[in-house]
Order: sequence, then C-alpha cells, then structure tokens
Amino acid sequence: MYAIIGAGPMGLCTARQLHKHGIDFVGFELHSDVGGLWDIDNPHSTMYDSAHLISSKGTTEFSEFPMRDEVAPYPHHSEMRRYFRDYATQFGLYQHYQFNTRVLAVQRLEKGWKLTSEHNGAPREWLFDGVLIANGTLHTPNRPKLPGTFSGELLHSSDYRSAASFDGKRVLIVGCGNSACDIAVDAVHRAASVDLSTRRGYYFLPKFTLGRPTDTLGGAIKLPRPFKQFLDGLLVRALVGKPSNYGLPDPDYKLYESHPVMNSLVLHYLGHGDIKARRDVATVDGLQVTFSDGEQAEYDLILQGTGYRLDYPFIDRAHLNWPASAGAPQLYLNVFHPEYDDLFMMGMVEASGLGWQGRDEQAELVALCIRRQLDGHPAAKCFREHVRAHASQRLDGGYAYLQLERMAYYVHKDSYRRAIRQHRAELTLKPTPAAAPKENRDASRQS
Repeated sequence: MYAIIGAGPMGLCTARQLHKHGIDFVGFELHSDVGGLWDIDNPHSTMYDSAHLISSKGTTEFSEFPMRDEVAPYPHHSEMRRYFRDYATQFGLYQHYQFNTRVLAVQRLEKGWKLTSEHNGAPREWLFDGVLIANGTLHTPNRPKLPGTFSGELLHSSDYRSAASFDGKRVLIVGCGNSACDIAVDAVHRAASVDLSTRRGYYFLPKFTLGRPTDTLGGAIKLPRPFKQFLDGLLVRALVGKPSNYGLPDPDYKLYESHPVMNSLVLHYLGHGDIKARRDVATVDGLQVTFSDGEQAEYDLILQGTGYRLDYPFIDRAHLNWPASAGAPQLYLNVFHPEYDDLFMMGMVEASGLGWQGRDEQAELVALCIRRQLDGHPAAKCFREHVRAHASQRLDGGYAYLQLERMAYYVHKDSYRRAIRQHRAELTLKPTPAAAPKENRDASRQS
C-alpha cells in the first residue's frame, strides 16, 4: 500500500496512474475537495479572484481528459476547479482520498514508512510500503525581510484575493513575476497609484500572437538551442520591444534562461503611465521607500510578489537528499531518490510548456517503476542502478538557467520528456504473442 500526499493536479494524476497500474494507495488531502490551490475556497489556496491559467489550455491539459471546447484558451480559476473535480469523478479517485486530513509526519522505518495524520483533531498512524509527495510547490510564500520598517500595510501575493484591497491606496508591488504583474494590472483601476519595483530584467511575452495563444506557436521545426534563443529573442523584440522602452531593466541573460512573464497588459499600462516602474528597494522608513537609484516615494500598501519556496514540513529534510546549500532536493528527474526506492517527489518540476500532461507522464513513469518493483522484474533493478548513477544530473538542455532558488528545479521540457519516454519504454513489458488456437494451427497446416 502506498500513500499520496495531496489532491491537487499532481496528486490527482499520480492517483490516476497508480490506479491504472493496479497499485493500492491511500490519498491524503488537507482540504475537503480536490483541486489544490485551484480551489479558491480552499483556505490554503493562494489563488486570487482574477487569476487565469498562464499557459494556454491546449498546452496544459491532460491529453486523456481534454478541457471542454467552450472553455476559453486561458481559463479562469473557477473553470480549472471544475476541470479537476470532473477529472477526479471521471477516473473514480474521490473514494481513494482521506479529505480534511493533515499529514503531520512521515517517518522512515526499517522497511517502509510510518505516516501520522490528523482528522478532526484525532491523530492516526498508518504503515505504507512507499510514499509519493505531491503537495505542490506554490503554497509556502517567500517573504524576504524589508530593508527597514514599513508602517503601512504589508501583504504577500499569497494573501491577495481581490482588487478591492487597493481602493484609494498608494500601492507598491515588489517583484515582476507572473503573479506580481497580474496583480499590478488588477490594481490599476482601484488604487490611487501603482508602482512596480523590479530587481532584475525579465522577458515579456504576449498571451496572443496572430490571434493564437503564443505558447502554441513554433516548435514544429527543432532548432539548435543558440539559434532558437537568438531567433525567438528577435521575435519578442519585434512584438513588444525592449523592457527598457517601458522603464524596466533589460534582462542580462538570454531568453529561456529564466521563466518569461506571460502578460499582455502590464507593458500596456506601463506605457500609458498607469503603472510606474521602480528599481529595487534600498531602504524603507515609515511610509517612505527609497529605491536603488535614489528616487523616493510614499506608499500605503506594499505587496510582495516574491514567489514561493519549497516546503515539506512533515518529513525530515535529510530524507529528501536536500543539502543545505541546494535550492531543491537532489533527485533524478526531480523525482527519484538515489537511496530510497519507496519515496517519490511528484511535481517538483518546472519547465516552459511542460503542462500537466508532462507531469502525468512523470506519474506514469513512477507507477511503472513501482509496478515492476512489486513484480520483481529485472527492469526495475536496472532503472534503480541508473537513478543512483545519475541522481545529480540536471536535464537543462544546455540552457544556462539563472542561479536562483526558484530555478533550482527548472528543466528543459524536451530533454525531460525525452528521458521520461525512454524510461517508460524500458519499463513497459512487451506482451508475448498469444499462441494461436489449435484449430487455427491445424488449418494453417492443412493449407
């Protein structure tokens, strides 16, 4: 029996794959329903009212469960909640989950794991042959300390729900990731003023190009990495110009070496003066903020769009092969532990265009690995030897990703999916052709 922690997108496709491969499991979910952060009514969700998918539905959906035709190319979070509930219903996953249940601890035994859960204040201990951790990467906010003391209202993007929070206020958004830019756009029509403070440069991509979602264009012809970076960089420059045209710093790295911002409106509002670009925060004193270029302004509200950090509070970090100096656990394919063949990190992976289908392929590989282990098949042993030999390998496709904590588990989509496909093929048993019925054999001899 195996444990799955989490009923968000990754937990659900993991449950689907274990079920499909005949592996017994119990799922644990802190909320009362599936969907993870995509259920805005989940008290632990970091969703906000205006949130939509950053990638388009066609590049994100599970291939065996497409989104409905009438769903917009970039669906609202309410559509995504319905999608995951329909997915769980379609594949009979609800019955496998313990809802309203917190996982308190996962402890290593001589063989297997002991999991302690809590439901309605009552603890319970479980024994499992293996554990699959799928509690997500976007639930514990990164809240860097401000350089000084701010006397106004301080929020993180995880606290944000509605643009009403900005009514009549002088607002500073710190950070320039996808959520920060979305929220800055929200604030434009409610706040007295909106400033956007950035520490480094970003590449900005429009959500639509030639009437189609931008992430659906290209890819038909595989180009060498340097040429693709150069060519796509020229295209981005032609479509939106340089960030410095809008008052933002230009990136000092090449395209695809960090996650780009998918937003069609933030540059529009910067260009119209509705959002003012600011440099990095140098000092804070009361309501006054001094920026690294010496400019100063006063604010009523600072919202930190500073991302999230990996957090697995129920298990000792030492069990995750996670050195203090590393930004993320050191696991093969961001999943497989070099020493434990019964602990799997599900969904700790980011890649432009990977989508949930790429994560479902990851889940299928894990299910196949477990299935072969349970069957005692030699292919499982060969795979484990490969994992131990390549645990520190990073499938970056040759891209020089920025040395940031949020990029520590970033991979190159094509390289990652190619490795997944190769291992899936190695672990998939080829069926032995069935012997022909006797009467057919006799008939062939007679002919």
